[in-house]
Amino acid sequence: MAYDDNNIFARILRNEAACIKVYEDDATLAIMDVMPQSEGHVLVLPKESAEFIDELSPQAGAAAMVTVQKVASAVKKALAPEGLLIAQFNGAAAGQTVPHVHFHIIPRRAGEALRPHAREMAELAQLEALAARIRAVL
Repeated sequence: MAYDDNNIFARILRNEAACIKVYEDDATLAIMDVMPQSEGHVLVLPKESAEFIDELSPQAGAAAMVTVQKVASAVKKALAPEGLLIAQFNGAAAGQTVPHVHFHIIPRRAGEALRPHAREMAELAQLEALAARIRAVL
């Protein structure tokens, strides 16, 4: 299948759809997940068009991992979770809901159940406040 240029992440990367930006460089964009599984859930998007991880160039994959590390460290410092879940889904059967490769950085706290993936919208003001805390330590 061909890459879908109209998926929400492609539109965000072209500035055609809104997002709450956490970090950006030439190769990646990190944004707050609007349907977070836990407080502080961030997504890292490579700017290269690819649906699956094996379709990314080695350079885009490496740049994505650098950003995942950088943002994960900032989430850890800003929000002090007990752990971080780093995830990347390939294909609907694996849980991928947007056909653009992306990485989840999900803060984990003991005794806290994860919310369902891609199901419940969060309040944008709360997401912006969390993003500001994360950006402050980047």
